[in-house]
Amino acid sequence: MASLGTPAFRLYILRHARAAWAQPGQSDFDRALDDDGFAEAEVIAEEAADQGYRPDLIISSTAVRCRQTAEPFHRAVSEELSIDYVDSLYSGTIDAYAELAFANRRESAVMVVGHNPMIEEFFHRLVGKEIAETAAPFGYPTAGLAILDFDRRPTEEDYTGACLAGFMAPRPAH
Repeated sequence: MASLGTPAFRLYILRHARAAWAQPGQSDFDRALDDDGFAEAEVIAEEAADQGYRPDLIISSTAVRCRQTAEPFHRAVSEELSIDYVDSLYSGTIDAYAELAFANRRESAVMVVGHNPMIEEFFHRLVGKEIAETAAPFGYPTAGLAILDFDRRPTEEDYTGACLAGFMAPRPAH
């Protein structure tokens, strides 16, 4: 169980917002957010900032839809917020996600912006099936943001002990 104080490490896991279907001849990698996706990305960044969730570093897939989901955090959190774009999040394994999330670095609050099914599988591995399915009963939603706290700094080899501190998703438009 995470302590009530400042966690030793906080991980934010953000699935990209809703994307448009690929146009004829367009690669999956180049799919952009649709209008709802742009709204989702803005809403989740603003709500996260309003609740005091502020990553020190964002690590995002290089895919267009992930870049477009990460960018609103510049406006909502800080113009100085660094975003590292990493190819291996596009088609990487859970191990690739863990390696990037838990690399030895000075930042103690890191956001990973990526794709399903890896985002959902990574979330399940970190918090367990029961907690993951309670937080996201219909699967990990687009622009879903999990906030995980650790009492000790995790490593890519040992990242047990995550405590789900929060889970946010944009409200559906009616």
